[in-house]
Amino acid sequence: MNFLNSLKCFRSYASAFEDAKVTVSRSKMSLEFTANIMLSAAMNPCPCGYYTDPNEECTCGQQLIQKYMAKISGPLLDRIDIHIEVPAVKYRGLSSTHNGECSKEIRDRVIVARDVQLKRFAGLKGIYNNADMGSKEVGKFCKLDTASAELLKMAMTKLGFSARAYDRILKVSRTIADPEKSENILPQHVSEAIQYRSLDRELW
Repeated sequence: MNFLNSLKCFRSYASAFEDAKVTVSRSKMSLEFTANIMLSAAMNPCPCGYYTDPNEECTCGQQLIQKYMAKISGPLLDRIDIHIEVPAVKYRGLSSTHNGECSKEIRDRVIVARDVQLKRFAGLKGIYNNADMGSKEVGKFCKLDTASAELLKMAMTKLGFSARAYDRILKVSRTIADPEKSENILPQHVSEAIQYRSLDRELW
């Protein structure tokens, strides 16, 4: 199913992203279901697919691109933590024999990060990783130094991020810092997290 079409099914259940539950109400009863989900999705940047391609010319026009992007509701987009642009791979990259980072090295970093988070949230009911944090926990565990706070303030002002995106950026910043076992969130962690908000409205 096309990503943009499938998102219509999620719009009335956006709370699943934050509350890990879905409530279905009918005339005689209301049922609540556990829905602790992890959403991974892909889409083109425009109908023709070439809007951000440096080698191909986009034929859509700005109005058509905006109409295409408007199919994703702002509140739903806000709830997606990370937006990553994946450019087309050139022939040199496809034919290269160079080996990238192996899965074991990536797995080791993930294990370190998860161990850090389990220790951080030990004793807190229902919170096991950074994604589970509410506003109270974000305020406690995602404190910024002056340089990091100024960087995030500039991004919020110039790029038009929402209040929900603000919390998401802090959570992602904390997650980026965890594999390094960094007690504090540093400017480079915030900077990287900001780059993962490329689909926010002001950037389009």
